Amino acid sequence: MDIQIKRGILDICVLAALQTEDSYGYKIIKDVPQELGLSESTLYPILKRLEGAGCVTVYSVEHAGRLRKYYRITSAGRARIQDFLAEWTDMVEVYEFIRKGAAQ
Repeated sequence: MDIQIKRGILDICVLAALQTEDSYGYKIIKDVPQELGLSESTLYPILKRLEGAGCVTVYSVEHAGRLRKYYRITSAGRARIQDFLAEWTDMVEVYEFIRKGAAQ
């Protein structure tokens, strides 16, 4: 998969993992489809980028004597998911056009 496409999809998948509840790094990695190959070294730069863009906020909670960072999706993050889904619908139409041409 093209690295730029994968990067955009990973950003959206991380946001999607936060739609139902706030979460922390390890759990986000487990929640995102394994096929995308999300690792700690990939996740934390994504979370930092999403925080900088105003798509997530961060807070800490004590867990087993240590502080654990939790991430919460913002309204901007939810809007980014909706924008992606609208663009993806257009891309599916392009995909179908290309696939039909390749099948001939």
